[in-house]
Amino acid sequence: MALRKILLHPDPRLKKKCEPVTQVDDETRILMQDMLETMYDAPGIGLAASQIGVMKRVLVMDIVKDEDGEPEPYLMANPEITWASEELSTYEEGCLSIPEEFADVKRPERVKVSYLDENGIPQELDCDGLLATCVQHEIDHLDGKLFIDYLGPVKRSMITGRMKKRKKERAGT
Repeated sequence: MALRKILLHPDPRLKKKCEPVTQVDDETRILMQDMLETMYDAPGIGLAASQIGVMKRVLVMDIVKDEDGEPEPYLMANPEITWASEELSTYEEGCLSIPEEFADVKRPERVKVSYLDENGIPQELDCDGLLATCVQHEIDHLDGKLFIDYLGPVKRSMITGRMKKRKKERAGT
């Protein structure tokens, strides 16, 4: 397993739609394990393949935040929301590709997701609360959408400006 570099907004790859995985093979499983290690190291609760520059429909999540809690990772290839509740909930979201920036985002409170697990076996998952928010956020990444795309143009522009400044500072220019 290897830690991968997380792309920072604004990077054009973060705005591209990912290609479906044709089969869950050893290469896909290695990608999933690298993503999981990268996500835990960051630390975060979700990571989409596009965030490390791999344009495949793969994501990993683990919403267990308690250091003493047992990890409960989800590894998903080709995740798709098959049902969403009409009831909405608002969560303050952040993103490993937009560090130190947070904003309230309104999304369906509950969703049902179909996907292939790390063994290529079709699964369905009923999600609510933070898990529902997280899976929607990560699937958005696979579709080239960021949480700031839900914000008004002024707030989105301010966050993008701060991110450009941070990227320059990190690059030493």
